[in-house]
Amino acid sequence: MSSESGPHGEVATATGAGDPIPDPGIPPHEPRLTDIDERAARRAERQVATFFGLAALLLVAFVVLYVVVPKNATFLGFGASHMGLGLTLGLALLFIGVGAVQWARKLMDDHEIVEERHPSSSTEEDRQETIAIVRQGAQESGIGRRTLIRRTLIAALATLGLPVVILLRDLGPLPGSRPAHTVWRRGVRIVNDVTFKPLRPEDISMGMLVNAVPENIQELPEGRERNAARAKAAVILVRMREDDIRALPNRRNWGVDGILCYSKICTHVGCPVNLYEQLTRQVFCPCHQSTFDLSDNGRVVFGPAARSLPQLPIMVDSEGYLVAQSDFTEPVGPSYWERG
Repeated sequence: MSSESGPHGEVATATGAGDPIPDPGIPPHEPRLTDIDERAARRAERQVATFFGLAALLLVAFVVLYVVVPKNATFLGFGASHMGLGLTLGLALLFIGVGAVQWARKLMDDHEIVEERHPSSSTEEDRQETIAIVRQGAQESGIGRRTLIRRTLIAALATLGLPVVILLRDLGPLPGSRPAHTVWRRGVRIVNDVTFKPLRPEDISMGMLVNAVPENIQELPEGRERNAARAKAAVILVRMREDDIRALPNRRNWGVDGILCYSKICTHVGCPVNLYEQLTRQVFCPCHQSTFDLSDNGRVVFGPAARSLPQLPIMVDSEGYLVAQSDFTEPVGPSYWERG
């Protein structure tokens, strides 16, 4: 079987018998009901407008639900806020889409177009023709004369921005000075983060790393508040030879018999650091390999972290337990723009 194209785009296909198959051409146009019946067209217009109007109402309902429904409320075992927000926004987008499809199928001009193939390069004439086609499409869509559809579509698209604006609330508030403070206070005992047993200097051997938390964590109610406080106040304790410690002048009394205490939160993006190398006295972050020298005030020696690990000044209380001298003297956690 072979084929060839004529000068006007007609395609003739030769069969085994040598008889060509004529170009069938474009079938006769069949008008839609809305093309010949103005009442059907008006009915279709009201249907499309109804979809757009419902979309606008659902988007307003989205905002109302976001403000009114408590985030911990439940409905049928599911989060009421999430369910309501999902349904209203999802249905609004669905109705806008359905309305647009119905508008195109029933009301926009319906006719067949033949377009000859042409080179891919665009000429000035082609650009002008494209502009004319766009203008023709706007005219044929009927948006200029079908004011009900135009107004409801504008209302639906305008209210579509409301959820975006209202959801910006979830980006705040800014942390302010909260990262600069933890539950550590003078005299708060340092306890093992698993057993909550208070630690003495003799409990920490040379080269050992111990994960710890403040004892007063247990005084907070269980749940979100305690978990947040514990995440910020988590520390690591290490013991090394005092001759190996290169403390800053104002930190020379921050340790106890070679025991130093640092924040467990990496200053890069907040991952927990506890991979300790005894020989180099360096601790590693498993996320992005930031490396801190604990014998040199937690200084960064490798990796993307830009700040030293915050050090917690410690001492021994009257009963021989390790306790904090104060809270951290600098914010703990990852770097952020407010810290300068």
